[in-house]
Amino acid sequence: MNAMFPQAFPGPAPVPVIPETAPFSAEQRAWLNGFLAGLYGGAEGGANSSAAPPPPAEDFPWHDAALSLDERLPMAEGRPLPRKLMACMAQLDCGQCGYLCQTYAEALAEGRETSFALCVPGGKETQKALKATVAAAPAVVAAAPVPASGPVVPIGVPVAMVRADRLTGEGSAKDARHVVIDLAGSGLAYEPGDSFGVQAPNDPGLVDAVVAAWGAEAEEYRDAFTRDLDIARPLDRTLDVLAGAAKDAGEAAMLRKLADGDDDAAPQDADLLDLLEAFPSARPPIADLVASLPKLKPRLYSIASSPLFNPGHVELCIGVVKAERRGRVRDGIASCHLAHRAAAGSSLLAHVQESHFRLPADPKIPVIMVGPGTGIAPFRAFLQHRAAIGAKGASWLFFGDQKRATDFLFAEEIEAWRAEGTLARLSLAFSRDQAAKVYVQDRMREEATDLWHWLQDGAHFYVCGDASRMAKDVDAALRAIAASEGGMSPDQARDWIVALARQGRYQRDVY
Repeated sequence: MNAMFPQAFPGPAPVPVIPETAPFSAEQRAWLNGFLAGLYGGAEGGANSSAAPPPPAEDFPWHDAALSLDERLPMAEGRPLPRKLMACMAQLDCGQCGYLCQTYAEALAEGRETSFALCVPGGKETQKALKATVAAAPAVVAAAPVPASGPVVPIGVPVAMVRADRLTGEGSAKDARHVVIDLAGSGLAYEPGDSFGVQAPNDPGLVDAVVAAWGAEAEEYRDAFTRDLDIARPLDRTLDVLAGAAKDAGEAAMLRKLADGDDDAAPQDADLLDLLEAFPSARPPIADLVASLPKLKPRLYSIASSPLFNPGHVELCIGVVKAERRGRVRDGIASCHLAHRAAAGSSLLAHVQESHFRLPADPKIPVIMVGPGTGIAPFRAFLQHRAAIGAKGASWLFFGDQKRATDFLFAEEIEAWRAEGTLARLSLAFSRDQAAKVYVQDRMREEATDLWHWLQDGAHFYVCGDASRMAKDVDAALRAIAASEGGMSPDQARDWIVALARQGRYQRDVY
């Protein structure tokens, strides 16, 4: 019998204790001792007063998207490795990685996940911080083999495509679409603020090119390349597999730099075809390559409708991703499928992802919404919903894009909500309509006094859109308003914003 568990004998059993020499961390040992105390203490007719009480809920002070990475990391100092890794994440629990921030960090720390590049909102900043944190951690010998398990990919159910109407006008630099999907028979339900996950196949042209670049051996993997594997976003582990097989030393070195997220490595933002073309000496066994590729996960979109407005349907506002890099046009996987390849009536696999992004429970509470471009999506849902229930709370929308004539998304609806009073205030920022570019954060600063009064009166503040630029600029503007209107120091402004977030009054849906 294992020495850490004493042999049973007649009479009350002593509570076994995990010895200090056992191959567990201090945190694991404490948890196991508590579990054993409860198990053995309750063996004789129920609970025993000697059993350890349940541990208190752990505090994660860094788990706040309003904090910058530099602010989050010191908060996790002295904590176990999984918590330090968690502080590196974008703190959005958005699900794009297939985990939550906490579970992704734990999977990395335990070796169940090997890629540091899954946090899409955190981008390279998070990837580099994760690698640096692991590199600085002392080596830990695992107590037992860890079962392999990757991120959870939600199982979609069939829904039907209705239409994808273009929202942006002729001459716009952007292609934004109003997508309508029929949920009949799917069993799916949602609330304003939720996200809709669409499982779309890869671009058939990219699949053809990847198969051709590899050769005939890849033909048997065509279906996997089409529907199962993300060939548009290879991960660092794919780069490592290619580097290990590269016969050319220069190619191997460059692949490792790409895996480390170095800014001077090339090609940047590479898909699998880019890698096969750029590194012809890197040809591992195809089974190893396939095993290294990430699963093709659903693309998440903020829902742009209220179920009270169009029952049995869900509506989205998506920006069609299409860019030219290295002489080749790259299509966004789901956006181009919805805009161009999914015919009316065709079936899609989809799921609803419940969100933290919620209207106040009390409809009398005022709301401030900042959503430029397709960031308008959840706020269209909010305004539809508040109009449908006759909410009395005032609503203020900050919207912006490039040109009013071509990029004022849902303009007629927004103007109608303002005319009827659902929208009390509208602040617009069209950056290309004048010599000096104006953005939503500029409008916030211009209207700082009124914005401060709304917040002091209990308004909830929402932001939706780009995480790397817009959301950071809006956060900086909010801190500046706290300083100018509230007389706060930078530290006080930060603490005030953190308090707003913890009260549920500062919410971000960013990507």
